[in-house]
Amino acid sequence: MSAIFMTLEILRPGDTLVVNPFIYGCSYRLLQRISARRGFKLIDLDFSEDSNIEKIPADTKMIFFETPTNPFLKSIDIEKVSRCVKEQNPDAVVVVDNTWATPLFQHPLELGADVSLHSGTKYFSGHSDVMNGVLMTNREDLAEEFGETRFYGGLVLSPENAWLTRRSLQTLDLRLKQQQKVCAEMKDFLNQQPLVEKVYYPKIDGKQLKGYAGILFFELKGDYQKFKQALNIFKTGTAMACVTSMVAQPWSGSHASMTDEEKKQINLRENLVRLSFGLENPDDLKKDLLGAFQVL
Repeated sequence: MSAIFMTLEILRPGDTLVVNPFIYGCSYRLLQRISARRGFKLIDLDFSEDSNIEKIPADTKMIFFETPTNPFLKSIDIEKVSRCVKEQNPDAVVVVDNTWATPLFQHPLELGADVSLHSGTKYFSGHSDVMNGVLMTNREDLAEEFGETRFYGGLVLSPENAWLTRRSLQTLDLRLKQQQKVCAEMKDFLNQQPLVEKVYYPKIDGKQLKGYAGILFFELKGDYQKFKQALNIFKTGTAMACVTSMVAQPWSGSHASMTDEEKKQINLRENLVRLSFGLENPDDLKKDLLGAFQVL
C-alpha cells in the first residue's frame, strides 16, 4: 500500500487518474480516497475489453491496473494500453501491479509501462513473514521522485524485513515453478467437479504472460462457510502466494472495502472462492477439496 501511495505522489490537483476496477479492493479504495482528498479526476475503465482502451482520455496523467486482474484473472494488453495513452500524452505514467504474474512470468517495463509494482508480501516473501512493497521503473525521473518520497515519507523497510525478502528471493524461481505445476493440475481437477460452476485461470499467451503460478478462482455451488470449515489442509486468512495453501472469499476478504454496489459492478458475488496453492502434494489437496465438496 505504501508503494501504491508513492506512485500517487506524482499526481497534482486536477490530474486525471484512470483505473481498471478489477484490482485489489484496498488498492481501489486508496485510489478513491486520495483522489477525493487531493482533487484528482478518477475514471474507471475495464481494459480487459479492448474497446475501452480507445476511451482513455487525452489528458490522462496516470493509468493504474493489475494483470492478470483481481479477481477473475482477465488479461490486459500492457503494450496496447501504454501505446494508446502515450500517443495522447507522452508524459503519462503507466503503473502495472505485477504481483500475481511476478517478474518471472511478466515484464511490464519491456511492454511500455513506466512502473512495475509488487506486493512483496506475496510471492517475493512466500512464507507469510514479511510485509513490503516494491516499485520498479526504467525512468530516471521517476526513480528520483520515488527515492525522495521514500526518504521524506519514512517509507523504508526494517533491516529484518529487507533480509527476509532477500532470503526468500533465492527460492522464488523454484517455488513459482512448483506452484505453477500444482495450480494447472488443480485447475483441471476443479473443472471436473459438479459443485464448481466456473473456474477462472489466466490466458498464458507466451508473449506477455509467459507462465503463471499458484492462484485461481472458482464459483461454488453451495455455502462457502460450510465448504471452508470442512477443509483441513487449506488454511483461512489473508495470506496467499506462500508455501501454504490458502482459501478465501474475495467478497468478505480482499474486496471487503468495496461497497456492495461496487462489487456488483464488477460481477463479484459471494460464491466466488479464491484458492492459493502452496507446496503441498496435489493429491492431498484434491482429497481435502473432495471432502469439503461432500458436506455441501
